[in-house]
Amino acid sequence: MRLTTKSRYGTRLILDVAVHGKEKPVPLSDVSRRQNISLKYLEQLTRKLKKAKIINSHRGPFGGHMLAKSPNKITIGDIVRTLENSTAITDCAEEEEQLCGVCTRAGDCLSRWVWVEASRAMFDRLDKITIGSLLEIDNSTIKNKKS
Repeated sequence: MRLTTKSRYGTRLILDVAVHGKEKPVPLSDVSRRQNISLKYLEQLTRKLKKAKIINSHRGPFGGHMLAKSPNKITIGDIVRTLENSTAITDCAEEEEQLCGVCTRAGDCLSRWVWVEASRAMFDRLDKITIGSLLEIDNSTIKNKKS
């Protein structure tokens, strides 16, 4: 699986909201400017992230987005699962699907096990990285630079 800009930009969006949205909602236009990501693209990402209850929207002149739960409860795995169409690193590694459409042997191929296990291992690791842990890394880096 090649992670697309959806996952990469979605993670940047969530991190930006986590940093700047502690007290009040963060307008997407501010995220767009800080992260240099198109506003229209951010709007597409926020629809999926809201549906997954990772962020909340607030309307009005002081509206924007905030995290729907603690940064320590949002994992990178949550973000990637929400924004990507697949969690498998190859077409044949989808656990439900035995045929990938590319390889006619996907149903009885022994190498398929490798790709299924690799997909699981990747998400096992992504599920251990939280937005909160990334914020802690960032804070310690900033403190070390000031010392």
